[in-house]
Amino acid sequence: MADRKTDRDAPKVVHLLKICVGVDQVEQLELWQGQRVARGEPLRHVTRSRPRRDAEVLAGGSLYWIIAGAIRVRQRIVGLDRVETDTGIKCGLVLDPELVRTEPWLRRPHQGWRYLEAKDAPPDLSGRADAEGLPPELQVALRDIGVY
Repeated sequence: MADRKTDRDAPKVVHLLKICVGVDQVEQLELWQGQRVARGEPLRHVTRSRPRRDAEVLAGGSLYWIIAGAIRVRQRIVGLDRVETDTGIKCGLVLDPELVRTEPWLRRPHQGWRYLEAKDAPPDLSGRADAEGLPPELQVALRDIGVY
């Protein structure tokens, strides 16, 4: 009997969560990344350490950006690069250029990146009107009562 692969054989997907320092709106991140691409620079985020769960990250994981105190957008991670810097070897999270807006979920500040299990990730906005101009706390309250 031939070996058959099942969904259990596929690596589990895990995401990364990171604060987008110095950015107050998703449009700022879009502009910054667009400028990098226009200059011919790779679209990646350099981080101190490579995820140990790299197979799970590369199995369809995304980098979820925390902007103004809430997860607001995600980008698919398409590769992990080795990056040599003046301070040593680092990891480059190679990002898909598409920014996918998510439902805003409040998050506390933290250092570096964190793993985010797929079951704990906010859903994409999927065509709904975005309330980007509202404070994250108000967006969450509106979502909780079914208005947003």
